[in-house]
Amino acid sequence: MKNLKTILLGSLVIGSLTACSSDDDNGETPQTADSRTELYATNNSNGDITVYDLENNASSTTITTTSLGAEGIYYDGNGDFLVQASRTPTVQLQTATDISLALTGGSASFSANGQVDLATTSPRDIAVSGNFYVVSDSDNDSFAIYTRDADGSLSLRNTVEVDFDVWGIEFVGTDLYAVVDTTNEVALFSNFLANNTEDVSISATSRVAFEGIVRTHGLAYDGTTMILTDIGAASGEGADTDGGFHVVTNFTSKFNAAASAAGEGVTGTVAVTDQTRISGAATNLGNPVAAEYDAESNTVFIADANNGGGRVLAFASADVVAGGDVAPTVNNSLSAASSLYFYKN
Repeated sequence: MKNLKTILLGSLVIGSLTACSSDDDNGETPQTADSRTELYATNNSNGDITVYDLENNASSTTITTTSLGAEGIYYDGNGDFLVQASRTPTVQLQTATDISLALTGGSASFSANGQVDLATTSPRDIAVSGNFYVVSDSDNDSFAIYTRDADGSLSLRNTVEVDFDVWGIEFVGTDLYAVVDTTNEVALFSNFLANNTEDVSISATSRVAFEGIVRTHGLAYDGTTMILTDIGAASGEGADTDGGFHVVTNFTSKFNAAASAAGEGVTGTVAVTDQTRISGAATNLGNPVAAEYDAESNTVFIADANNGGGRVLAFASADVVAGGDVAPTVNNSLSAASSLYFYKN
């Protein structure tokens, strides 16, 4: 498959942005007819799902849903289905099948057994491990754990309440990392699914603050790197332009070292010098609420809810490494963009 860096810096077109052409004869795996590289985006404007085909000049397809606003999305390429967390008018997990058909001119199918009312009131993100789907709820400071059965139906297994405001969540192996909303902290829950099989209230295994972040929301992990977004001020003057994101390489090592140095029950700290920050006027980052990351191409994708009314952005490898006030390689308008899922086969 084409390396995504080449796609982004080569013939990619999203919205009104056209990148410069580049020579693709660089020893990379050639694109095949079966190659798929897609970015799935939700929004809180109309609830539909926008799918950008990054193998074909980033042409976009809209999957219409009954939701009017959603946060949290996941696509399963093996089963060819997606799940999104609807916030309004009904708070539920919505499952659609036949996605590959929908992307080639057909229609996705929203089956009745795929629509499950959530045991939450304000879903913010979905993290998936095997057949387990975890939904974070910012109103109740909790995680709802669902299981997907053989017939595609989703059922609530249990709910886990925590002692902080939640937002983005991400599995790394069996561990769950969760944003501590209104702070610059990330919490770790070791062996989350196996250790919490019943309704329970728990505290995190450890918590670590990341210097330089005002308020984090989105997180994305691939390879050994974690991306943490910084929304800055949630409202008021400058709120649409003061966002950024941090690139934390060797994340688990840095997180564990910071937690160990602080000691049990004390919040550790990862120094700003151990991170790379991208922010500034050229970035178009105002309220980056969600992120996705492709380690192979070292590309960061961002859903920004406010800047320009909402954007889907991408930052290619050289800028991710350098940091600073850099313009995105991809800049696409999407009203009230809320969450992302990156898929590559």
